[in-house]
Amino acid sequence: MNVGEGEHFMPSFARQLKSELARRKISSKCCERAEIKAFLQMSGMVIINEGYFKISIQTETASVARRLFSLFKSWFGDAPEILLCQVKRLQEHNNYLLQVGQKESVLRALETFGFLGYNKEGTAFCVRSQEGQPEDLAKQCCRRAFLRAAFMAKGSITNPEKDYHLEIAVPYESYALLVVRIMEMFQFETRYFQRKEDHVVYLKGGDAIGEFLRVISAPNALLEFENVRVMKGVRNKINRLVNCETANLTKTVFASQEQISNIKHIQNAIGLESIPASLQEIALLRLRFPESTLQELGNKAQPPLSKSTVNHRLRRLNTLARKIKG
Repeated sequence: MNVGEGEHFMPSFARQLKSELARRKISSKCCERAEIKAFLQMSGMVIINEGYFKISIQTETASVARRLFSLFKSWFGDAPEILLCQVKRLQEHNNYLLQVGQKESVLRALETFGFLGYNKEGTAFCVRSQEGQPEDLAKQCCRRAFLRAAFMAKGSITNPEKDYHLEIAVPYESYALLVVRIMEMFQFETRYFQRKEDHVVYLKGGDAIGEFLRVISAPNALLEFENVRVMKGVRNKINRLVNCETANLTKTVFASQEQISNIKHIQNAIGLESIPASLQEIALLRLRFPESTLQELGNKAQPPLSKSTVNHRLRRLNTLARKIKG
């Protein structure tokens, strides 16, 4: 557990994803335990001062705050206190601070989830960060629940309209290694790096993030994510086709201008009537239809000519013009 300033303002897609995860029903006590442990590890803070005990968890998503309220009340009996505070950063939004202030409830929570350690005599205790070990996450459902809560606590995801990037910022390297280890159990190739005081575990790429949304059971977000991917793919394909068509058109225009310039040079120098009839026909067609493609020029010839034949004759005209200029 660690003290944090709270998350940056989340894009709407990230907010929708966290709200969907927070509304998902938990099917078993073991998954509830996995979620609470992830929340405590990722964004929990414990305060002990002269017999005063308090656990605090901060979130900026109302649905996540309600889920934490239900989880703590279910496990420890006491309803946590919820404080509302406004944060003015890029945009003004609310933060929700959940606090458990009953000494017995705090000690029971810390001991239940392995954050409380006693000395050899059993008379004094300390709160420890706890090494990131997945022994109590043996079931696959619990690992899914842990990743789900880890994302709700400290996760962010880029709007898929812009990029494919998902990350979970955790306070300790041991927790980052735990998240990486659990993700590897689901065949994710995950990395992490240090950003200021946080250790950031991240995923990149549409396929990996889509699979992560499936693993944490977010079907609505997954459907929207895949729809965006499909639309982006269609737009990219259209853009490539348009760019290719534009490039071909530009190439045709420049080639046509060069051909017309060379034909006019031949006409002024020796006259088109002095060149072979086959070349004369193509030269007159090019002058008459400057914007036509080679295939279109061939269709206008009598008899019709193939594209390669038209191209060959125009190249002969270009060569003849260069010889005259030389």
